[in-house]
Amino acid sequence: MYLDYNATAPLRPEALKATCDALHAVGNASSIHHHGRDAASKVDQARRQLADLLNCSPGEIVFTSGATEANNLALQAAYAERGSIITSAVEHPAVLETARALVGDTPDALFVLPVDHKGLTDPDALKATVERYGVSLVSVMLANNETGVITDLTPAIDAAHAVGALVHTDATQYAGRLPLDLGDLDVDMLSLSAHKFGGPQGIGALFIRRGTPLPQRPLVFGGGHERGWRAGTLNVPGIAGLGAAAEAARRQLDQEAPRIAKLRDLLEGELLTRIPDSYINGVAAPRLPGVTSITLPGTPADAVLASMPEVAASDGSACSAGAPSPSHVLLAMGLSREDADSTVRFSLGYATTEQEIHRAVDIAVGAVTHVRAVMGSTDSP
Repeated sequence: MYLDYNATAPLRPEALKATCDALHAVGNASSIHHHGRDAASKVDQARRQLADLLNCSPGEIVFTSGATEANNLALQAAYAERGSIITSAVEHPAVLETARALVGDTPDALFVLPVDHKGLTDPDALKATVERYGVSLVSVMLANNETGVITDLTPAIDAAHAVGALVHTDATQYAGRLPLDLGDLDVDMLSLSAHKFGGPQGIGALFIRRGTPLPQRPLVFGGGHERGWRAGTLNVPGIAGLGAAAEAARRQLDQEAPRIAKLRDLLEGELLTRIPDSYINGVAAPRLPGVTSITLPGTPADAVLASMPEVAASDGSACSAGAPSPSHVLLAMGLSREDADSTVRFSLGYATTEQEIHRAVDIAVGAVTHVRAVMGSTDSP
């Protein structure tokens, strides 16, 4: 049972077909002959499909290798021009580590705001920081990869734009899972990855709103691909797969989101009922429909996962797998190191079924029972 969609979603059939079809194309999208024009048409189609998902102009989309590159590209361009960044303590490392690397020996150019127990920043504190220090870039994620907690970006956008600052959001976990309208969400830049909503791995995009006062600061130099933002031959199969996944997600959002939310609620209800002392992180905040971060006090998550090989889940962010320290997200939300290390993330998606949820619950409860028995706990379910 695959319940690790926040790490990567299974490839949608539509994306698989589009990717394979594009693999048969022999042309370079920059070439002017027939084969090149055929490849370019696939890129143009995918750009339109993604623009339709986001409700933006195709010309505002820059294809990248994924959200990590998009985050790096956005922050580097904004910092090089303006010189200060504000972000939150629960951002993905692709934002936090990029920001820290950019400020280097000038740490006073970076402001990392704390979050409350729900995983949310204080809008008033953000506004005060922007106004007091003249921060020129605000980068706050739209939905957290570990807890699924959704941030209302409106206060950050209003505060930033009031002083002429730019706003970037990492929407990697949000795009393709809930409706996202860039006609209403007035961010200047937005990052995403195709593989989170059923596209292929290794392809993503950065939205840059037309008219944003941002100089081109490419990470890779070479030809003038992607209007000068990213050099290198375009990954036509990946781009085609991204476009097809975006179109499929857009068409199915209205049905998928409520169905997945019901499955998430079923999963959480059963786990909380059958596993003593367990609790859900971020449950008091708005969350993505398919994400459950459940803490099992006194029960190491890695041991639980090892005891249920039939279920694909995670002990945090797959992007930080192998890291020796507990989740920085959960620590920032006030969890102890022990509880952070005893937290499992289940993430559901478009192909998850109710039958899988029932089976996964039985297996998870059995795994916790086994681990707690081995550890000598008297609180086994």
